[in-house]
Amino acid sequence: MTTLSTHVLDLANGKPAKGIAVSLYKLQDDNERLWIGDTITNEGGRIDQPFFSNETFTPGEYELLFDIEPYFIRESVQTSTPAFLTKVAVRIGLSEAFEHYHVPLLVSPWGYQIYRGS
Repeated sequence: MTTLSTHVLDLANGKPAKGIAVSLYKLQDDNERLWIGDTITNEGGRIDQPFFSNETFTPGEYELLFDIEPYFIRESVQTSTPAFLTKVAVRIGLSEAFEHYHVPLLVSPWGYQIYRGS
């Protein structure tokens, strides 16, 4: 079964990022985005359920959108006004059926890094 999961780590505080809203979109041929779903990271910074079941997955380009600004406000992390980073959009190509994709986000108010995890 093809699944997509993520988790978010707060580099400013050195801990998992709880309560970050994450949306998933599939990019269409006309560059429009088709909404797939929304979730929120749990206490471990992970999502509770993967975004896909095998019945809903189709190969293509997807966008994960992480809404990070409210998290850093809640955590009282000093940022600029307006915030330098408000949302992190990550575009990924998913091609394999029956594969697990995991995309961790390491984030601070000033930068981020993603990678394909396991």
